[in-house]
Amino acid sequence: MPKLIEGVHPTRMNLLKLKKRTKLAERGHQLLSEKLDTLMTEFFRVVEQAKGVRKELAESLESGRKNLAMAKALSPFGDIETAALSTGPRGGAELRMRNLMGVKIPEIDAAEVDTRVRYESAFSSAKLDEAVRDFDSAYEKLLALIQNEVTLRRIGEEIAKIKRRTNALEYVLIPNLRYTQAYIRFVLEELERENFFRLKIIKKKK
Repeated sequence: MPKLIEGVHPTRMNLLKLKKRTKLAERGHQLLSEKLDTLMTEFFRVVEQAKGVRKELAESLESGRKNLAMAKALSPFGDIETAALSTGPRGGAELRMRNLMGVKIPEIDAAEVDTRVRYESAFSSAKLDEAVRDFDSAYEKLLALIQNEVTLRRIGEEIAKIKRRTNALEYVLIPNLRYTQAYIRFVLEELERENFFRLKIIKKKK
């Protein structure tokens, strides 16, 4: 139930101030609702994107596992292990941040790597090359999945925060402001009626 805002005296000046506060609160509620809609749309878009990335990651890992097993079966004993020991670093990743309605969203890009120079060519085979490409793809998908998970967490936290604010405005502040305005108008109207009757009595006496 709405309540009177404490410390507000029933005067015309305060009534005008409350009207301005109410308009400001309503505008703030509208802007927050629009921001919430945008973030919710982005949240569900990323959810769907993450589902696709998880599927692609699983496929890359499974394909890599099969190709690696095939490469081991077709290569002389110890060649795959030697190739693995001679493998250079995969390369790093570039992290950037973008702003989405005030929320910092990460963007992670894996460094470009030529898989042909990742290990000694003497130990190379078609299946091993395919396995390396699969695991490189899995690495990139993993980075994309990390990006999605962090994005979902940050957007989710912001959505929860906005919902608390919009609920406070919609169900507490704005109703209290309107209720207090109605109370002040009632008091002012009563005062006007009292003054009107008082003037009539004074005129009759004269």
